[in-house]
Amino acid sequence: MRARQAKGMSQEDLAGIADVARNYISRIENGHVSFSVPVLLKITEALEIIPEELFK
Repeated sequence: MRARQAKGMSQEDLAGIADVARNYISRIENGHVSFSVPVLLKITEALEIIPEELFK
């Protein structure tokens, strides 16, 4: 969530760029679901960060 907010993106923005559902982004950010490596890569690519940044 911090990375997304730091970029000034809404969940809807991120979902559109990463090509995943907005409610899935919400569930990931709230810790309600796990996600696969391909989804991780889509999200980090959309945020223009390296995957490790999401785990800091």
